[in-house]
Amino acid sequence: MKDNFSTQSAEYAIYRPTYPQELYDFLFALVDKKDAAWDCATGNGQVARVLAQHFQQVYATDISEKQLNEALKLPNILYKVESSDRADVPDQRFDLVTVAQAIHWFNFEAFYSEVKRTLKPAGVIAVMGYGLMQIDKKVDQVIHKLYEDILGKYWDSERRYIEEGYKTIPFPFEEVSAPHFQIKTTWNFNQLIGYLNTWSSLQHYKKANDRNPMEYIFTELKEAWGNDAVKDVHFPILLRIGR
Repeated sequence: MKDNFSTQSAEYAIYRPTYPQELYDFLFALVDKKDAAWDCATGNGQVARVLAQHFQQVYATDISEKQLNEALKLPNILYKVESSDRADVPDQRFDLVTVAQAIHWFNFEAFYSEVKRTLKPAGVIAVMGYGLMQIDKKVDQVIHKLYEDILGKYWDSERRYIEEGYKTIPFPFEEVSAPHFQIKTTWNFNQLIGYLNTWSSLQHYKKANDRNPMEYIFTELKEAWGNDAVKDVHFPILLRIGR
Protein backbone atom coordinates (compact mmCIF):
# COMPACT_ATOMS: atom_id res chain seq x y z
CA MET A 1 0.00 0.00 0.00
CA LYS A 2 1.30 3.46 -0.91
CA ASP A 3 1.63 6.23 1.64
CA ASN A 4 0.71 9.33 -0.37
CA PHE A 5 -0.57 11.48 2.47
CA SER A 6 1.96 11.62 5.32
CA THR A 7 3.59 14.70 3.80
CA GLN A 8 0.38 16.75 3.90
CA SER A 9 -1.18 15.02 6.93
CA ALA A 10 -2.02 18.23 8.80
CA GLU A 11 -3.70 19.77 5.74
CA TYR A 12 -5.51 16.50 5.08
CA ALA A 13 -7.07 16.64 8.55
CA ILE A 14 -8.21 20.24 8.02
CA TYR A 15 -9.44 20.32 4.44
CA ARG A 16 -10.71 16.87 3.47
CA PRO A 17 -14.54 16.62 3.28
CA THR A 18 -16.57 14.56 5.73
CA TYR A 19 -19.26 11.99 4.98
CA PRO A 20 -22.92 12.89 5.63
CA GLN A 21 -24.84 11.60 8.62
CA GLU A 22 -27.46 9.95 6.41
CA LEU A 23 -24.78 7.65 5.01
CA TYR A 24 -23.79 6.56 8.50
CA ASP A 25 -27.44 6.14 9.52
CA PHE A 26 -28.02 3.82 6.56
CA LEU A 27 -24.88 1.85 7.34
CA PHE A 28 -25.54 1.46 11.06
CA ALA A 29 -29.07 0.21 10.37
CA LEU A 30 -27.52 -2.79 8.58
CA VAL A 31 -25.46 -3.85 11.60
CA ASP A 32 -27.18 -6.06 14.16
CA LYS A 33 -24.69 -5.58 16.99
CA LYS A 34 -22.28 -2.75 17.67
CA ASP A 35 -19.58 -4.34 19.77
CA ALA A 36 -16.55 -3.63 17.59
CA ALA A 37 -15.66 -1.99 14.27
CA TRP A 38 -12.48 -1.79 12.24
CA ASP A 39 -11.76 1.38 10.28
CA CYS A 40 -8.95 0.36 7.94
CA ALA A 41 -6.72 3.12 6.52
CA THR A 42 -8.32 5.47 9.02
CA GLY A 43 -6.01 8.37 8.16
CA ASN A 44 -6.80 11.16 10.61
CA GLY A 45 -9.62 9.13 12.16
CA GLN A 46 -12.45 10.98 10.44
CA VAL A 47 -14.65 7.88 10.16
CA ALA A 48 -13.35 6.26 13.34
CA ARG A 49 -14.58 9.05 15.57
CA VAL A 50 -18.10 8.68 14.16
CA LEU A 51 -17.97 4.91 14.66
CA ALA A 52 -16.87 5.51 18.24
CA GLN A 53 -20.20 7.18 18.98
CA HIS A 54 -22.03 3.93 18.13
CA PHE A 55 -19.64 1.03 18.77
CA GLN A 56 -18.19 -0.07 22.07
CA GLN A 57 -14.73 -0.41 20.56
CA VAL A 58 -13.16 0.88 17.36
CA TYR A 59 -9.94 -0.52 15.93
CA ALA A 60 -8.45 2.11 13.61
CA THR A 61 -5.36 1.34 11.54
CA ASP A 62 -3.19 3.16 9.03
CA ILE A 63 0.31 2.82 7.60
CA SER A 64 0.97 6.53 8.24
CA GLU A 65 1.97 7.40 11.79
CA LYS A 66 1.83 11.09 10.83
CA GLN A 67 -1.79 10.72 9.80
CA LEU A 68 -2.64 8.95 13.06
CA ASN A 69 -1.00 11.75 15.02
CA GLU A 70 -3.67 14.08 13.62
CA ALA A 71 -6.53 11.83 14.79
CA LEU A 72 -8.90 12.67 17.62
CA LYS A 73 -8.07 10.48 20.61
CA LEU A 74 -11.07 8.85 22.29
CA PRO A 75 -11.05 6.19 25.01
CA ASN A 76 -12.82 3.56 22.88
CA ILE A 77 -10.62 4.00 19.77
CA LEU A 78 -7.39 2.02 19.47
CA TYR A 79 -5.12 3.50 16.81
CA LYS A 80 -2.40 1.26 15.40
CA VAL A 81 0.16 1.55 12.61
CA GLU A 82 -0.77 -1.48 10.48
CA SER A 83 -1.23 -2.28 6.82
CA SER A 84 -4.53 -3.36 5.33
CA ASP A 85 -3.50 -6.99 4.93
CA ARG A 86 -3.13 -7.81 8.60
CA ALA A 87 -5.15 -6.80 11.67
CA ASP A 88 -3.73 -7.95 14.99
CA VAL A 89 -7.07 -9.22 16.31
CA PRO A 90 -8.78 -12.61 16.77
CA ASP A 91 -11.05 -14.17 14.15
CA GLN A 92 -14.67 -12.96 13.90
CA ARG A 93 -13.94 -9.83 15.92
CA PHE A 94 -15.83 -7.11 14.05
CA ASP A 95 -19.47 -6.27 13.38
CA LEU A 96 -18.44 -3.69 10.80
CA VAL A 97 -15.37 -3.00 8.67
CA THR A 98 -15.03 0.36 6.92
CA VAL A 99 -12.48 1.72 4.51
CA ALA A 100 -12.91 5.28 3.25
CA GLN A 101 -11.17 6.80 0.22
CA ALA A 102 -8.36 4.25 0.43
CA ILE A 103 -9.25 0.83 -0.96
CA HIS A 104 -7.91 1.74 -4.40
CA TRP A 105 -4.41 1.65 -2.84
CA PHE A 106 -4.85 -1.85 -1.38
CA ASN A 107 -3.85 -5.34 -2.37
CA PHE A 108 -7.48 -6.38 -2.78
CA GLU A 109 -7.03 -10.11 -2.27
CA ALA A 110 -4.97 -9.71 0.92
CA PHE A 111 -7.35 -7.16 2.42
CA TYR A 112 -10.49 -9.10 1.62
CA SER A 113 -8.98 -12.23 3.09
CA GLU A 114 -8.44 -10.35 6.35
CA VAL A 115 -11.95 -8.89 6.23
CA LYS A 116 -13.44 -12.38 5.89
CA ARG A 117 -11.30 -13.60 8.78
CA THR A 118 -12.16 -10.77 11.16
CA LEU A 119 -15.83 -10.12 10.34
CA LYS A 120 -18.51 -11.84 12.38
CA PRO A 121 -20.89 -14.09 10.39
CA ALA A 122 -23.51 -11.31 10.22
CA GLY A 123 -20.92 -8.56 9.81
CA VAL A 124 -20.88 -5.83 7.17
CA ILE A 125 -18.11 -4.31 5.08
CA ALA A 126 -18.52 -0.78 3.72
CA VAL A 127 -16.16 0.63 1.12
CA MET A 128 -16.60 4.39 0.76
CA GLY A 129 -15.05 7.13 -1.27
CA TYR A 130 -15.81 10.28 -3.22
CA GLY A 131 -15.13 11.53 -6.71
CA LEU A 132 -14.20 14.91 -8.12
CA MET A 133 -16.24 17.72 -6.60
CA GLN A 134 -18.58 20.05 -8.46
CA ILE A 135 -18.94 23.72 -7.57
CA ASP A 136 -20.11 25.72 -10.60
CA LYS A 137 -19.35 25.76 -14.32
CA LYS A 138 -16.55 28.34 -14.25
CA VAL A 139 -14.75 26.95 -11.23
CA ASP A 140 -15.18 23.36 -12.40
CA GLN A 141 -13.51 24.19 -15.72
CA VAL A 142 -10.39 25.50 -14.02
CA ILE A 143 -10.25 22.57 -11.59
CA HIS A 144 -10.57 20.17 -14.52
CA LYS A 145 -7.65 21.95 -16.19
CA LEU A 146 -5.57 21.34 -13.07
CA TYR A 147 -6.82 17.77 -12.66
CA GLU A 148 -6.40 16.63 -16.25
CA ASP A 149 -4.08 18.93 -18.19
CA ILE A 150 -1.52 19.81 -15.53
CA LEU A 151 -1.64 16.86 -13.13
CA GLY A 152 -2.88 14.13 -15.46
CA LYS A 153 0.32 12.12 -15.66
CA TYR A 154 1.06 12.67 -11.96
CA TRP A 155 -1.98 10.74 -10.73
CA ASP A 156 -1.19 7.21 -9.59
CA SER A 157 -2.70 4.52 -11.80
CA GLU A 158 -4.98 3.48 -8.92
CA ARG A 159 -6.89 6.74 -9.33
CA ARG A 160 -8.82 5.08 -12.16
CA TYR A 161 -10.82 3.11 -9.59
CA ILE A 162 -12.23 6.37 -8.25
CA GLU A 163 -12.92 7.68 -11.75
CA GLU A 164 -14.80 4.42 -12.39
CA GLY A 165 -16.90 4.97 -9.28
CA TYR A 166 -15.41 1.93 -7.46
CA LYS A 167 -17.57 -0.18 -9.76
CA THR A 168 -14.53 -2.00 -11.16
CA ILE A 169 -12.90 -3.00 -7.90
CA PRO A 170 -13.28 -6.68 -7.02
CA PHE A 171 -15.89 -7.13 -4.30
CA PRO A 172 -16.30 -10.79 -3.24
CA PHE A 173 -19.26 -10.27 -0.90
CA GLU A 174 -23.03 -10.51 -0.99
CA GLU A 175 -23.69 -6.95 -2.08
CA VAL A 176 -26.24 -4.72 -0.38
CA SER A 177 -27.89 -2.11 -2.60
CA ALA A 178 -27.69 1.42 -1.28
CA PRO A 179 -29.11 4.85 -2.17
CA HIS A 180 -26.95 7.45 -3.85
CA PHE A 181 -25.40 9.82 -1.34
CA GLN A 182 -23.55 13.11 -1.75
CA ILE A 183 -21.20 15.13 0.38
CA LYS A 184 -22.67 18.62 0.50
CA THR A 185 -20.70 21.43 2.07
CA THR A 186 -19.82 25.10 1.64
CA TRP A 187 -16.31 26.43 1.17
CA ASN A 188 -14.62 29.77 0.94
CA PHE A 189 -11.84 30.21 -1.59
CA ASN A 190 -9.08 29.43 0.89
CA GLN A 191 -10.73 26.11 1.78
CA LEU A 192 -10.78 25.17 -1.91
CA ILE A 193 -7.07 25.95 -2.22
CA GLY A 194 -6.35 24.01 0.96
CA TYR A 195 -8.21 20.97 -0.36
CA LEU A 196 -6.51 21.03 -3.77
CA ASN A 197 -3.14 21.10 -2.05
CA THR A 198 -3.94 17.72 -0.42
CA TRP A 199 -4.15 15.96 -3.79
CA SER A 200 -1.54 13.22 -4.06
CA SER A 201 -0.88 14.14 -7.69
CA LEU A 202 -0.07 17.71 -6.69
CA GLN A 203 2.46 16.42 -4.17
CA HIS A 204 3.98 14.20 -6.87
CA TYR A 205 4.24 17.22 -9.17
CA LYS A 206 5.94 19.34 -6.48
CA LYS A 207 8.47 16.61 -5.83
CA ALA A 208 9.24 16.13 -9.53
CA ASN A 209 9.36 19.80 -10.53
CA ASP A 210 10.25 21.62 -7.31
CA ARG A 211 7.30 23.98 -7.61
CA ASN A 212 3.60 24.04 -6.80
CA PRO A 213 1.43 23.67 -9.92
CA MET A 214 -1.22 25.84 -8.24
CA GLU A 215 0.91 28.76 -9.43
CA TYR A 216 -0.30 28.12 -12.98
CA ILE A 217 -4.01 28.32 -12.28
CA PHE A 218 -4.33 30.41 -9.10
CA THR A 219 -5.25 33.69 -10.82
CA GLU A 220 -7.63 31.97 -13.23
CA LEU A 221 -9.25 30.06 -10.39
CA LYS A 222 -9.62 33.23 -8.31
CA GLU A 223 -11.30 35.01 -11.23
CA ALA A 224 -13.63 32.05 -11.78
CA TRP A 225 -14.55 32.08 -8.09
CA GLY A 226 -15.52 35.74 -8.28
CA ASN A 227 -16.74 37.75 -5.32
CA ASP A 228 -18.72 35.04 -3.54
CA ALA A 229 -17.72 34.63 0.10
CA VAL A 230 -18.62 30.94 -0.03
CA LYS A 231 -19.89 28.47 -2.62
CA ASP A 232 -21.77 25.19 -2.41
CA VAL A 233 -19.58 22.13 -3.02
CA HIS A 234 -20.84 18.65 -3.92
CA PHE A 235 -18.88 15.40 -4.01
CA PRO A 236 -20.45 12.22 -5.43
CA ILE A 237 -20.05 9.37 -2.93
CA LEU A 238 -18.74 6.01 -4.08
CA LEU A 239 -20.14 3.14 -2.03
CA ARG A 240 -19.99 -0.66 -1.99
CA ILE A 241 -21.58 -2.49 0.93
CA GLY A 242 -21.46 -6.25 1.46
CA ARG A 243 -21.93 -9.11 3.87
